Amino acid sequence: MPRRKDGAPGVRGYLARADGAQLLAVINASPYEIHKQREREEVARARIREVGLPVAYVNLVGGQDELVFDGNSFVMDAAGEVVMRAPPFEEGIWVAEFSRGSGGKVVPLRGVVTPELPDEASVYQALVLGVRDYVGKHGFPGVVMGLSGGVDSALTLAIAVDALGKDRVQAVMMPSRYTSSMSLEDAQQQAQLLGVKYSVLSIEGMFEATLATLREEFAGRAPDATEENIQSRCRMVLLMSLSNKTGRMLLTTGNKSEMAVGYATLYGDMAGGFAPIKDCSKLLVYRLANYRNSLGRVIPERAIEREPSAELRAGQKDSDALPPYEVLDPILEAFIEEDLSVDEIEARGFDRATVGRVLDLVKRNEYKRRQAPPGVRVSRRAFGRDWRYPITSGYRR
Repeated sequence: MPRRKDGAPGVRGYLARADGAQLLAVINASPYEIHKQREREEVARARIREVGLPVAYVNLVGGQDELVFDGNSFVMDAAGEVVMRAPPFEEGIWVAEFSRGSGGKVVPLRGVVTPELPDEASVYQALVLGVRDYVGKHGFPGVVMGLSGGVDSALTLAIAVDALGKDRVQAVMMPSRYTSSMSLEDAQQQAQLLGVKYSVLSIEGMFEATLATLREEFAGRAPDATEENIQSRCRMVLLMSLSNKTGRMLLTTGNKSEMAVGYATLYGDMAGGFAPIKDCSKLLVYRLANYRNSLGRVIPERAIEREPSAELRAGQKDSDALPPYEVLDPILEAFIEEDLSVDEIEARGFDRATVGRVLDLVKRNEYKRRQAPPGVRVSRRAFGRDWRYPITSGYRR
């Protein structure tokens, strides 16, 4: 990067201006994350202050693997004011006009400045675009997914329908002896609200047959998470079979909070081709569900309001194994996205023992995350390309 004589960092804009340039045209593929547009415009504003030229910034629109490119193209005048901004997440031809000002300088004319979207609307549109392009660019005829009656699968179903249309989405409820009547009712209600193909396939027979096959091997050992995992893997046998037979891709429904601490079953509910809400914390999932319902009710209120449970044993609740999400999510964000230490997180008012326990869960479950499907990136650091943590560490003997 060239430097000015006063030592301040320079940019190619200085050289371009010296050669007679009157407008900087920036053609970019800047991927989406929450509040990314503000950062882009601040960077452009800083360059304008240095070179004194207006900027026309054109950004890509579309999904590519984990990334979503949100558009939000804009024009900024030589004073750093946005005078035109295109709609986000929308392809199109947006005309920017310019005139000659005093001294023959190029001056952008004021046009339509599309306002920034609220966080929930922005994230939701990113998820919809990411699913639409991932499924479409791979040529899948549609998707299939499990619908449990909980908020994660409810939000995933809403995203899938908004992305692909109801005719390309199949939802499957797979009850067991532990599935509540509330879950059965809410799953059926949402499927009817969205008009998707809906199937109910019990796993009880598969579960009983598996336990019978393993009875002698398990003799003398008390029931534990093994039996819970077997239920999850029975469900995946059914879903993957439907995926193979119909050609529809399997969507997984896990969120970032669960993936961070390993509250998911490898080769069970983690199986699938794409994970739409993989980078959404549990608290963000609730916000997105309420946002989607504000556009038209498609998620049963009980799915949002009920205490979360995997329903893999009698009376099970997420809080049996994890801190409340109001505590868990801020700790995870501080560690994963901000790189804060235990001391720094504790200084924010969290119990040190709880912080240590959560961070230990994150570290111990890296092996699961390495085997998870890709999903839409919406945060500053998502699991996958942005996150690298060793699976093996000798210090934990």
